[in-house]
Amino acid sequence: MAKLQIRWVRSQIGFEQSQRRTIRALGLRRLQHTVVHEDTPTMRGMLHKVRHMIEVEAAEAPNETKSKTPKAAMPEAATPKAATEEK
Repeated sequence: MAKLQIRWVRSQIGFEQSQRRTIRALGLRRLQHTVVHEDTPTMRGMLHKVRHMIEVEAAEAPNETKSKTPKAAMPEAATPKAATEEK
């Protein structure tokens, strides 16, 4: 599912209490704070309510093609020197 990057850019002073609570519910703690959430209809509704105080961008998807090499599959040159000195 797509992710959204949400950044709080305008103060909540002078706005309704329900909008202040929405900012807090989004996980935003201070101005210029950024959070990442799933793109769901519920989230879209919350973002619409406070759209004048935030900036929304599509978050970059992590590169899922990278895989970590398990230690057992590491080449012998990558093993610690202590293990090779025992031979």
